[in-house]
Amino acid sequence: MQDFTLSYDTFEPGAETLREALTSTGNGYFCTRGAAEWEDAGLLHYPGTYAHGGFNRETTIMGGRPVLNEDLVNLPNWLPLKLRIEGEDAVRLDNVEILSYRHSYDIHLALVQRELRFRDRAGRETSLRSRRFVSMAHSHQAGIEWTLTPENWSGRVEVVSALDGRVTNHMVARYRELEGRHLNPVSPRTFGPETIALKVQTRQSNIYIAEAARTRVFRGDDPVEVERSLYQMEDYIQQVLAFDVERGRPVRVEKLVALFTSHDNAINETLGAAGRHVQRYPDFAEALAEHESAWTELWDVCDIELPHEPRAQLLLRLHVAHVLQVCSRHTARHDAGVPARGLNGEAYRGHVFWDELYVYPFLNFRLPEITRGLLMYRYRRLEEAREAARQAGYHGAMFPWQSGSDGTEETQIVHLNPLSGQWDPDLSHNQRHVNAAIFYNVWEYYKATDDLEFLRDYGAELMLEIARFWASIAHVNPERDRYEIHGVMGPDEFHERHPGADEGGLRNNAYTNVMVAWIADTAPRVLDLLPASRRAALRAKLGLGDEELRTWRAMSRKMFVPFHGDDVISQFEGYGDLEELDWERYRAAHANIQRLDRILKAEGDDPDRYQLAKQADAVMLFFLFSSDELREIFERLGYAHDPGLARRTIDYYDRRTSHGSTLSLVTHAGVLAGIDPESSWERFMVALESDVGDVQGGTTKEGIHMGVMSGTLDLLQRGYLGASVRDGVLHFEPRLVDRLDGLALSMQFRGTSIRVSIKGDELTALARVEGFRAPVRIAVGGQVRELGAGDGWVFALPPLPATATS
Repeated sequence: MQDFTLSYDTFEPGAETLREALTSTGNGYFCTRGAAEWEDAGLLHYPGTYAHGGFNRETTIMGGRPVLNEDLVNLPNWLPLKLRIEGEDAVRLDNVEILSYRHSYDIHLALVQRELRFRDRAGRETSLRSRRFVSMAHSHQAGIEWTLTPENWSGRVEVVSALDGRVTNHMVARYRELEGRHLNPVSPRTFGPETIALKVQTRQSNIYIAEAARTRVFRGDDPVEVERSLYQMEDYIQQVLAFDVERGRPVRVEKLVALFTSHDNAINETLGAAGRHVQRYPDFAEALAEHESAWTELWDVCDIELPHEPRAQLLLRLHVAHVLQVCSRHTARHDAGVPARGLNGEAYRGHVFWDELYVYPFLNFRLPEITRGLLMYRYRRLEEAREAARQAGYHGAMFPWQSGSDGTEETQIVHLNPLSGQWDPDLSHNQRHVNAAIFYNVWEYYKATDDLEFLRDYGAELMLEIARFWASIAHVNPERDRYEIHGVMGPDEFHERHPGADEGGLRNNAYTNVMVAWIADTAPRVLDLLPASRRAALRAKLGLGDEELRTWRAMSRKMFVPFHGDDVISQFEGYGDLEELDWERYRAAHANIQRLDRILKAEGDDPDRYQLAKQADAVMLFFLFSSDELREIFERLGYAHDPGLARRTIDYYDRRTSHGSTLSLVTHAGVLAGIDPESSWERFMVALESDVGDVQGGTTKEGIHMGVMSGTLDLLQRGYLGASVRDGVLHFEPRLVDRLDGLALSMQFRGTSIRVSIKGDELTALARVEGFRAPVRIAVGGQVRELGAGDGWVFALPPLPATATS
């Protein structure tokens, strides 16, 4: 990596699918993996394209049992651009001698490039440079440019430009027993001599997808006359462009593409829309310039300067680029959630989990309109969540652990353990804490934006229905005189039930119970924020009576929180009584023990028996809440919150967590920022490297991890810069100040753009004239200043304590 470039200078077949994921190009509407245009899908290459909302359900018969799965569909491949020299087979990397090769990714533009020199079997030497983007300026547009130079020969070439609808979902090995055919052909078509088009339809969800491609050839700025021939089937169409080339004289091939689906706004029919749009597109250079301008605007808002930590800065920028490829201003105009693995792979089938908890903090303070649009994904599925609660015997709204097209539960009933080859029951739908995450996300968005309109029209209803769910799933234990919640799972995921229990779920997961206590206290405050007429109308609509409000107040004071040992928060009731695992034995026997659950089950053992965790669970509390906020919650509940609680609890679980999720690295780095800064920074760097280095041994090729990429950005902002909103004031409490020297970034707080920088032991905050809405209050330590348009203030940073305890 140099500057804004991630590059690979050799071709390594075994690494190609990972590189394709890392060099994907997208614009928040659709995204395409960084596969070479001249290669077909196979073991080494997977040219997948995915669009928000492009789901389809299929049923697989397994052991006589129907298994239903919904996938984010691999859409028709618009990439194919192949070179044939003198009528020979199309050039591939495995049928020529590679003289030089470079595959690079321009982070600033999300532009994938390849520079290739090769010698074919006839001794002809040729150079080929490919550049490709998916336009951030125009959501339906993409383009490819080839620069082709015959170095020691002249002759006739053919360029094959195609659209291929014969694709399936077969990237992820453990899903390959499941049905992967999702598309039915509709029709190919041409729009004049230069443009081919293809229309398909998803088999069950009936979404139409159309792509159109316009291919031209230039020598310099002059068009080259080509001989065109057409071949088409019902699910494939190609155009062959034949022309002469001369030794040493480069030619350019430009393929501009339009992609539409029937979910789009302001269209009559997808095929016609794609054809019309692609014919209007400018040439590649102009389209790229518009794309660059759109990205430049985004970088002005989203860039993070960390000049004294160059590796961290580059990886942070890579993460910014990937987050914006999935969540851009284009996304906000569509009915889109946050797929946990982005839009460049098929892991998790494109479903929406709780990873948005790690995504929104970065967007809230830069592009809050995107968060607003993404939160509407949840609001539009509120009725399904209500129905799910009713079917389970609860009130309010129960959102699914895995969400896709319509908000019904998409979690599998079985999942494949690749170590044993066995299909095991999947109980992860019991992770009801996704409800708490949605509530938290709405509240944090409101705090950062002061968007009372959203809270009034949508957010409050979401939050109140979630609070009602928790009140209905909780029950009073008369012996303790406390509320308890049974039958749920926490974020850990290794523990699905108590050892030997028949029913799934756990008793009193601490993370869940504390979050519910906070929700029960916050929900009435949400009601109080609403105008009186809206508050009355909403209470009438929901049938929300005074008795329910009294129950919430009681829950905020009487939720049960389990502890064990030396006053350590128990992950769930009974956790401290579980067996200890022989960690040294498993580390010695296995190169990677992140997925201990699979290892133990493959040995015939059960992870439910042991004190272990896949990822941060109880520790999440110290990640989401400040020490003061947690102290307030615990004291309201009647539990002690001494200064050492965080350290004791974090240390305890740090020794028992395998970090089988990359989210765990972010969480532990965040909670250690004020306790063990050096350990925190080490974990931060591991989290930054986790996708580039594929630390989980093969998962990143199936799709980048949105949570860890955005989580590292939030970690810098919230964990190290110490940004938080309290009582309408944006506070900064910088940690690891030596690492942050030179840090500069932009934030938007309640509509006003501010620039924050650290130099030495000073923090400077400037309210920019451009993008100013209203004065904002900024605090560092005990210093609070109100900044008007163009105002700046230099805050002296208070010295950090020698040993932090929380």
